[in-house]
Amino acid sequence: MSTHLFLVVAFALLVLGALVVLKQAAGGGSVGLPYRARKQLFSAAERSFLGVLDTAVGPEYRVFGKVRIADIATVRSGLGASARRAALNRIAFKHVDFVVCRADDLSVVCAVELDDASHRGARARRRDAFVADVCRVIGLPLLQVPARSGYAMHALREGFLDCIAPQATLHATAPAARRG
Repeated sequence: MSTHLFLVVAFALLVLGALVVLKQAAGGGSVGLPYRARKQLFSAAERSFLGVLDTAVGPEYRVFGKVRIADIATVRSGLGASARRAALNRIAFKHVDFVVCRADDLSVVCAVELDDASHRGARARRRDAFVADVCRVIGLPLLQVPARSGYAMHALREGFLDCIAPQATLHATAPAARRG
């Protein structure tokens, strides 16, 4: 093979390789966007519980599902960059099943975890303990509800009100200018 033909082939392979890399970087390759749509946001148990929880908390509250812990907690100041990044990474990819907020200002009132069979393993128990610790540290009540085939509306409402009692009292007695 002549030197000239070798250089042409080498150049063509180089250009072809560069095009493949650019296509993958732009999301057109098989690795670039390896996603598919989920059919439903909640499991059947979560959907069933959400309907009951919505009713139990009443119209003065709104329920949001699958909220990232990083959306309800922030890393305190005063940490070095590495410690801050590590702390943020611990909460960035974890979520609580539901968050209950006041309807008037959407301030967070409590987190709700629906404890089903998936919460029985050692890894899940460590995750649940971490979530409970974060809620405790940030002063956010955590309502843990065992998954059941049916829920007593009155009992769930009482559990919710007991969970938020200190905050509900503070909110009701605080001057309007100090709320929020």
